[in-house]
Order: sequence, then structure tokens, then C-alpha cells
Amino acid sequence: MTQMLQVAGREIRMGFRNPWAYSFLALFALFMLALLLINRQGYVQGYSGVTGTMLNLILYLLPLMTLMLGSFSLTGEKEDGGWELLSTYPLTTGAYLIGKYIGLAVVLLAIAAFGFGLAGVAGWAAGGGFGFRTYVVLLAFSFCLALMYLAVSQLVGALARNRWQALTISAAVWFFTVMAWPALLIAVLGMLPYPWIKPGVSMLTLFNPAELARLLAVIKLGGGSMLGADYTEWVTWIRGGSGTMVFTVVCLAWVAVCLGLAGWLWERGRRHG
Repeated sequence: MTQMLQVAGREIRMGFRNPWAYSFLALFALFMLALLLINRQGYVQGYSGVTGTMLNLILYLLPLMTLMLGSFSLTGEKEDGGWELLSTYPLTTGAYLIGKYIGLAVVLLAIAAFGFGLAGVAGWAAGGGFGFRTYVVLLAFSFCLALMYLAVSQLVGALARNRWQALTISAAVWFFTVMAWPALLIAVLGMLPYPWIKPGVSMLTLFNPAELARLLAVIKLGGGSMLGADYTEWVTWIRGGSGTMVFTVVCLAWVAVCLGLAGWLWERGRRHG
């Protein structure tokens, strides 16, 4: 535990000194303020064109930012020799990766919270912005995206040998899970028999953290009817009493599986050089 917290503290210090982090923070805050200017009359409640635009902007920016920061943190240790030094200490792979995850999570959540906080203060001063419940759902959506994609970034960092490989894999993961996902989903479902389409949608959605978080946010904002008949079961259980709890368990499972695979790959590379 002590080793893990030391790694986390070191990662927090390095994260807040990283100019990349402040560049992303400025970009994220700029997007939030831009949307605030779009809606200058009253407070937005529930799912609307403005909240839909906000969801899309967060979906495009935050996963890519998270993948790059997380994977570069690990591959940078490989290239700069930091891991070789740390491996001389009694530091386990699990403590190292979990410490990295915790430290980076603090940095990313601070960036997201600052962006939302700045927009919230500006909206309150201008007499507009988002309603409180809508604001909370959007913030939770951002946190879920950051935490799940951060776990994926650890897997990417363990797999890549250098920053260029990490950049390539991160861009590919972002493209397929965010940009190309609708086309891929339609292509795969088009090859399935009709009775398998609904189960296929549910199964494929579980493998995409961006789609998981987006569904929760849209349904919690009251836009479930826009998702179509194939997502009826998702709307039912997310609106149910245990929906949020089950979703939280799924997110934690995503994080645990990715960190477990990252640990296995890192340990394998440690043994084989």
C-alpha cells in the first residue's frame, strides 16, 4: 500500500508539471465555455440539442486526452529508464500500475472538474448554463469516461514499446471506439440473424466504454426514447432502482480487467526483457 501511494504521489506531481495536462485543461475549459455561449438564455434541463452537443464534445476530446496521457506515462518510463531504476526497489508490478492509475486519475478528474467548475461559475454569473441535475450527469459522464479509458491507456502503455507505438495504438483505439463505432456496429449487426440483433447490440456495447458511458448519460438525461427499440432493455434497467449500481459494477469490471491484462503484459515484458 505504501509503495502504491508513493507511486501515485509521484505521478500526481509529474502530471501537474506536464505541459500536456495544462494544454488539455485549457482546451477542455474552452469547449465548456463555448457551449455556454451557445446557450445564453436560461438553464438547460435534461436531454436537448445543447446537452447532446456537450456529450459529443466530451466524447471526442476526453478519451483521446486520457489515452495519450496514460499510455505516454508508461512508455515514457520505458524510454527514459525510469522503470529500470524503480525495478531495483522492492516494487511489485501491481503496486506500480495501480499507483500510476490512481495518480493519473487524480490529474484527469481535476482537469474535468476544473472545466465544469469554470463553466458552472460563468453560467451562474451570466444567468444561464446547465441545470443542476444535468450538470451532475454530464460531470459523472466525464468521470466515467476518464476512468475507463485510463484503464485502457494502461493496457496500451504496457503493450507499446515506445511513445510512437503508444500514439498509434491510442489513436486507433479512440477511432474505433468513438468515431467508427456506429458504422462498425451496423456492419456487424447486418451479418447477424434478426433474433440475434438485440443480444448482439447488448454484447457489443459492453465492449465499448464510450458507448457504455454515452448510453447512461443519454438515458439519465431523459433521452432514452431517441436510442431506438434495440436499446429498450438498456433504458428499462438503467431507469430502474439498481441501474446506476449495476453500471458502476460494469465500469469497475472494465477497469479491473484492463489493469489485470496490463499487469500481465508488463510482468511478461519484465521477465523476457
